[in-house]
Amino acid sequence: MKRLIGALLLPLVACTAPEAAPAGPPATAGPAATETFTPVPPTPSLTVAPPPTTPPNAGAFPNPDLFQWVQVAAGLNRPLDVQEPRDGSARLFILEQSGRIRILQDGVLLETPFLDIDDRVQDAGNEQGLLGLAFHPRYAENGYFYLNYTREGGDTVIARYQVSADPSLADPESEQKLIDVNQPFPNHNGGVLTFGPDGYLYLGLGDGGAGGDPFGNAQSLETLLGKVLRIDVDGDEPYAIPADNPFGSEILHYGLRNPWRLSFDLLTGDLYIGDVGQNDWEEIDFAPAGSAGLNFGWDLFEGSHTYEGGSPSGLVMPVAEYSHSQGCSVSGGYVYRGSMPEWQGIYLYGDYCSGLIWALMSSNNTWQSQVLFETDFRISSFGENAAGEIYLTDLQGGVYRLDRR
Repeated sequence: MKRLIGALLLPLVACTAPEAAPAGPPATAGPAATETFTPVPPTPSLTVAPPPTTPPNAGAFPNPDLFQWVQVAAGLNRPLDVQEPRDGSARLFILEQSGRIRILQDGVLLETPFLDIDDRVQDAGNEQGLLGLAFHPRYAENGYFYLNYTREGGDTVIARYQVSADPSLADPESEQKLIDVNQPFPNHNGGVLTFGPDGYLYLGLGDGGAGGDPFGNAQSLETLLGKVLRIDVDGDEPYAIPADNPFGSEILHYGLRNPWRLSFDLLTGDLYIGDVGQNDWEEIDFAPAGSAGLNFGWDLFEGSHTYEGGSPSGLVMPVAEYSHSQGCSVSGGYVYRGSMPEWQGIYLYGDYCSGLIWALMSSNNTWQSQVLFETDFRISSFGENAAGEIYLTDLQGGVYRLDRR
């Protein structure tokens, strides 16, 4: 099997300036009417396993007036992610973009960082920094966790670290680099890491930046850029390629512009991807449990709309999308599997610029998406704990949990 260590080394060319989220207060936008999208089936030449039997789900969107986002932490420096190691401690680990990981324990934000690698993280660009964190499924036994960050020069590093003898402190010298990806531009780095129900590590990488995917990375199977990757961190050193990866490399799915957060439904194993758009459309993509080799269409399409153009045959269209009249940059979220029955099976996602939060649900193979919350948050990410409760990070410094009023 071939291994694509990093992306193709590509020359810099003149281009538009890297995109940055606009400053200032969130745009004003009211709730949208319910939108319905029917996804295009994957190309018939691929084997796509049917999803497991769907568990009991909510039959309608919850009344948002009965729920609220409760602040659980404040005073953070540009928080970008929140994860739980599922080691029985119920601690939350929060990424700060500059290169630190903070611990929220028993409702208290510990002063000493769990890890500080500010000296090896470059966060000069708006989309650079310490971008993703995933704990090994057997973290309680081996103490391993994985980071996605941009190093000096802007290239992406995927690395493994280990906790020290003190469970509140990681060992910064334990770093083992797994993948180093050349980034031709400082934006569209992706950044998410997560372990799937199969025990493999999944990574989301953007198309390399600039605008319009100038090198055609998203549609090329010769680069890791613009992809969802899947690797086996237990099968070899530094990792092995799963035998059922569809292209004999790290690549699992392709045709993505900038996957800003992907997650698995805790009960079904289905994969949801928030992919940041170009000029007009933000999208949510869906991969049924067990699927492989899906092409989500960028840069032939932006959302379900023609961009460079081409046939939609064999492409998987988004299950939800919204225009830039409602925001500018999607933050993918999670399917709720917590204690509140009204939210069961509903996927939550939001927009960085407008602070709008949508709910997405599927019924009889039809997807419906609706704005449920209008907030002042700069939604940088969502998180999930072991009990299936949902959190979000506000780039302005706070972490919040969805709860009843």
